[in-house]
Amino acid sequence: MNFFKQTFVIILLVLISGCNSKSKNHEEKPKPDQQLKLSVKKEIDQFDEKENDKFLLTDNNVINFLFDYEKNNKENLVRIFTQFGNIDIQLFDNTPYHRSNFIYLTKKKYFDGTQFYRVINDFVIQAGNSDNIKISEKRREIGKYLLPNDFDKGHTHQRGMVSMPSSSVDNPYKMASPFEFFIVQKKDGAHHLDGSYTIFGKVVDGMKTVDQIANLPTDDRDWPFNNVYINRVEIINNN
Repeated sequence: MNFFKQTFVIILLVLISGCNSKSKNHEEKPKPDQQLKLSVKKEIDQFDEKENDKFLLTDNNVINFLFDYEKNNKENLVRIFTQFGNIDIQLFDNTPYHRSNFIYLTKKKYFDGTQFYRVINDFVIQAGNSDNIKISEKRREIGKYLLPNDFDKGHTHQRGMVSMPSSSVDNPYKMASPFEFFIVQKKDGAHHLDGSYTIFGKVVDGMKTVDQIANLPTDDRDWPFNNVYINRVEIINNN
């Protein structure tokens, strides 16, 4: 009798164990550490999707983008704030890609924290770059592109004109570097630059500030010994 009881108990335990095993398999869930890994992976995938969805300007899309952007962003007057004073610039409507590019970068706050990094008295002051890595990061977040030249709009490099330098890369068509600009400070102009760089604006107030910056002492690379920062650039009209 004891033998049969023992046998029955053993069989019963085996059956119960089998039922529990099936139940556990049916309701199996990731362990807490696995669940955490899945959660982290999901967040990484979502982040990657957001990064991939981030809009970047390129040589292929910039003209179409600025063509559409120009329609709804007609502002043409900006103010540059520096420690030496303000410089007000009127952007020309007949250079629409360059005007809208400058407005776009202003609204993206790209110029804030850049510098007048090339200063040559009785010639030009050039801005839009910096030795700060944050500026390079800003550029990467906006995109990598050049703008076509726009020479034939009747503008010449007179004193106070704002122009866009060409890219330093191999550039037979003199494509413009969209993140930088220079202001002609030379009293009788810099007309030897005509036909090589796109003039897209002029200083309407603040040439005293331009002259003050131009007279600063510089190193052998024309970089001022004391950095001249653009604190910010603001749009001051709503045309």
